[in-house]
Amino acid sequence: MSELNQAVHTIQFLAVDAVEKANSGHPGTPMALAGIGVELFTRYLRYVPEDPHWPNRDRFVLSCGHASMLLYSLLHMAGYDLPLSELESFRQWGSKTPGHPEVGHTAGVETTTGPLGQGVGNAVGMALAGKMMGARVNTEDDALVDYRVFALASDGDLMEGVASEAASIAGHLGLDNLVVVYDDNHITIDGTTAISFSEDVGKRFEAYGWYVQHVNGHDPDEVRSALDEAIAEAKRPSLIVARTHIAIGAPTKQDSPKAHGAPLGAEEIAGAKKAAGWPVEPPFRIPEGARVPFQQRVEEVRPEYEAWQQKVAALSGERKAHWKAHVERSVPANVLGELLASAPPKKDATRSLAGKVEQRLAALMPALVGGAADLAESTKTDIHDGGSVQRGEFGGRNLHFGIREHGMGAIMNGLALSGFFVPLGSTFLIFSDYMRPSIRLAALMEQQTVYVFTHDSVFLGEDGPTHQPVEQLTSLRLIPNLDVVRPADALECAAAWAHAATRRHGPTALVLSRQKLPELSRPAGFDPKTLLQGAYVLVDEKDPELVLIATGSEVGLAVEAQKVLAQRGKRARVVSAPCLEAFARLSAKEQEAVLGRGVRRVSIEAGRTPLWRSIVGLDGITIGIDRFGASAPYERIAEELGFTPEKVASTILERL
Repeated sequence: MSELNQAVHTIQFLAVDAVEKANSGHPGTPMALAGIGVELFTRYLRYVPEDPHWPNRDRFVLSCGHASMLLYSLLHMAGYDLPLSELESFRQWGSKTPGHPEVGHTAGVETTTGPLGQGVGNAVGMALAGKMMGARVNTEDDALVDYRVFALASDGDLMEGVASEAASIAGHLGLDNLVVVYDDNHITIDGTTAISFSEDVGKRFEAYGWYVQHVNGHDPDEVRSALDEAIAEAKRPSLIVARTHIAIGAPTKQDSPKAHGAPLGAEEIAGAKKAAGWPVEPPFRIPEGARVPFQQRVEEVRPEYEAWQQKVAALSGERKAHWKAHVERSVPANVLGELLASAPPKKDATRSLAGKVEQRLAALMPALVGGAADLAESTKTDIHDGGSVQRGEFGGRNLHFGIREHGMGAIMNGLALSGFFVPLGSTFLIFSDYMRPSIRLAALMEQQTVYVFTHDSVFLGEDGPTHQPVEQLTSLRLIPNLDVVRPADALECAAAWAHAATRRHGPTALVLSRQKLPELSRPAGFDPKTLLQGAYVLVDEKDPELVLIATGSEVGLAVEAQKVLAQRGKRARVVSAPCLEAFARLSAKEQEAVLGRGVRRVSIEAGRTPLWRSIVGLDGITIGIDRFGASAPYERIAEELGFTPEKVASTILERL
């Protein structure tokens, strides 16, 4: 048996044995794709396992994350820091081989996949990042960034809408550094694809502007020829439709849904190994010859890697500065002060105020790029003089995602994972639901992405309840490691952007108003750094009887309600709480200094109220909106729903 065939069978049966030992997992797809995986890792991918973060490495994305044992087996064989003992601990507590790949958890894993379609979007984002970074630092004679992105996608991936959105953008932009291999195995959990999926995927991708080839996924010559052509293609992304057989070689489960998401069983494994001429025992067998093709590939790439390191070390002048600013994604140490100086202190919508602050941050942070889902005019997120990213023109900073919120979120994750950019994406808050899976993955992956969500409450007015967010603030706050910032005025907008710019290990959502909000006054000697602690005392009273806690557009309302309460004999402190997540990270003593001790608390926010109960307590008062809105001018909505100073004060007094 040739060393290459040994490698293929090793990958197949490492996956099968690991799933069997764990009594959990997906053996069929790794068996089907082992040959393609070996071709990629031994002939095409540029990587050096001891430096998994080499900026110019080729990226490999396993979009069908359920086939994780394929990836883990390939990484082990390629020499990454993933010993055989970890493969033997597949899906176990504390192992480096979780059920679905997790970036940052396992060396060599480029992105966290599992929710189908997301990896395709991530791959598009990585490819786009490569083009954009190349436009910034490459010269005609010297390319610092020219990596390619290879992705494996399943039938399920390409059924998902997010993959379609991202693929459409990739075709529009002509991302010729992207190759997606489609595992066309005709099998889903419920049966063959004939029961639900009869379209011509290749024709669909041709319509997107992709170069499409069809191959027998088990014929290495056809696979190599197709990969060679895909790499030679200089104008379009490539889709290789690889017809494969799930659990190939298994005596009764080949081409069966039963091979998708359950162990094959000892008898079936023995039959598959015998059919391949492979010893049934021991499990996790790796003949030395199987490692040779991987070792040879690493040694082929190593001179290029070393030459690249020398080129980076020799950088100087403006080119070096560009490189450093993007690789470090750096901002000045005094970024808060810089942004506060740019914050225009006036009555205005926070979407407009934050937009002005963003312009200053863009000047300070070259790595900041982004765009909108066809709403930049409304969300105020275009970087002035930043230029647009278009086909063949990747030096710009403004991305046009079109009406593709979900694709935008997945592509943003790919841009962030590239290590070169801090991407922002904007839309109306109501449409954050359309991209929630990508937001959740950004939080899980600890990626620095920034979401700008405007039109943040029922007070957007006449568009009515279909566009008026009510539950979205609470929904976003429930995502672990996502900081949600809802600023109330220009200073808080500056602090919000400073927070997003310096938060390196998680995403930030800026939630902004459509309507104009008042300029807020702060006490003498106010320390602007207080703005970053999540909540702070805005208006105080000696021995307050109440603490009014508000966010965003309701902070000004709380200030006015406090005055009404004072007229009615009640002393109240006003707390602005733009970021509950940051506030929760303070010590109990620091929180108590803001909220007081033994004082009744009142939350005021134009959204769902249940989450506030954990802050105001059982004896506290929540004032919010636990219903859908209505189509009317926002002033009338405020009157009808009790969001005026007089009605807020009356509600508080009634509930005391």
